[in-house]
Amino acid sequence: MSSYNAPFEIHVHGQVQLRADASFDQIQDALKPLWKYAGARSLADGAASAYEEEPGIKFDAQEHVLQMCWTVRGDEDFRQSLDEMCMSLNELAELGAAIEVTFYDTDFDEDEEDQGAESRDDFVMLFVGPTPAAIMQVQRDLLVQDVVNMMERHFDGAELGGVVTEIDKLFSQRFDALVNSLEIGKPPRGPGGSGSGGGHSNGGGRRPRHLH
Repeated sequence: MSSYNAPFEIHVHGQVQLRADASFDQIQDALKPLWKYAGARSLADGAASAYEEEPGIKFDAQEHVLQMCWTVRGDEDFRQSLDEMCMSLNELAELGAAIEVTFYDTDFDEDEEDQGAESRDDFVMLFVGPTPAAIMQVQRDLLVQDVVNMMERHFDGAELGGVVTEIDKLFSQRFDALVNSLEIGKPPRGPGGSGSGGGHSNGGGRRPRHLH
């Protein structure tokens, strides 16, 4: 499929703290689903984004940080590449991390939005980490941030301690259920598990691109 005829521009954005012993070859292999999808023969060849203003895929060897702000043209089958990448990054991650993936409908004319037309844009949040507990910690932190930001429009931040406590209880219950089901070595079930995330379409207009 020609990239010029691709129905989506897909933007991958995130930062992952990797283990200190993670080698470049291991990182290149973990990211192979991405650069191979882009038609490249190596990470170095495929690290550049479709947009020059985006940094692309970079690895800071001194800080052991993988940074992604990378766009590729493709189709729905790119989701399989994301799943494979996440499973591989789990093995290299030092801490839990979130990766945002946005699908932009290349055929959608924003002028049509005023006429009631809907784009096929989609947004997916993926999570990677060395353990289910590390992944759940990132999910918990993001949820607390979202809930507190929303509720601070109506309440003082000091009043929201009980809300945060209830969120912590929910994640504790999920983790206990995971342990009790003897699936500690497998991704949590349901949306937001390791290597998968619950996506949702944007009803309130298109997401702005990350520009750096």
